[in-house]
Amino acid sequence: MGLHIFDRTAVEEEGEGDAVVCVHGLGGSTNTFTPLMPALARHRVIRVDMPGSARSSRVEGPLTVERFVETLLSVCTRLNVARAHWVGHSLGTIVCQHLAVAAPKLVRSLALFGPLIVPPEPARVAIRARAAKARSEGVAGMHEIALGLLNAAISSETRQRSPLAAAFVRESLMRQDSDGYARTCDALADAGAASVERIEAPVLLVTGDEDGVAPPQAVRAFAEKLHSARGTRVVVLPRCGHWAPIERPEECVRELRDFLAAQR
Repeated sequence: MGLHIFDRTAVEEEGEGDAVVCVHGLGGSTNTFTPLMPALARHRVIRVDMPGSARSSRVEGPLTVERFVETLLSVCTRLNVARAHWVGHSLGTIVCQHLAVAAPKLVRSLALFGPLIVPPEPARVAIRARAAKARSEGVAGMHEIALGLLNAAISSETRQRSPLAAAFVRESLMRQDSDGYARTCDALADAGAASVERIEAPVLLVTGDEDGVAPPQAVRAFAEKLHSARGTRVVVLPRCGHWAPIERPEECVRELRDFLAAQR
């Protein structure tokens, strides 16, 4: 595995074959996609710690979805990626949608886990409150945020029967830099909708039946807007919350492997 640092952005690269770029969500990192790596064994996998998150937390200025898209386009240029499959989680799915509209030739397919077009207004209010808490309370605030999200973001079965998965989500959130996390909250709270009806690439949408961020009915409505996509598939995983790759890795690997195989 190779590690690149581009303008304070940490990028992991491994494997050979068709390129796959992985884009994590709020509170995530490149490790969000580690459970999916068996589905990507014959690919060149590029995982990015987005500005403001994990090893890329040292960032100046406001963060926006547009800035995230610019970061990914720059990474692709530096690594000579002209076309790739894109895998996103949560906020990363919004970023992938905007990128697919802005640079359609760069996108072979989209596999989106916990997908949403934009947060609904009540969620935006809650996200802004979370940003304020992270800014004002630092590490202690991140501790409380992580504990609160642990109850809200993963399924009851995951909490009860998958302690490693629950611990991963908790650690992923608690390890975030509080200022970088707050700025990423701002980006999500201010996110606008991409013109998803213009997306031409095939799209896989995976959510959990207990996902409060991307509930099944909202994901199905999302799929209905993909008028130009060369195929869409919606998968709802039982007893699963918002962190599907962590909560239901085997099912996610199977869905992703089959989806990528169909694009050859």
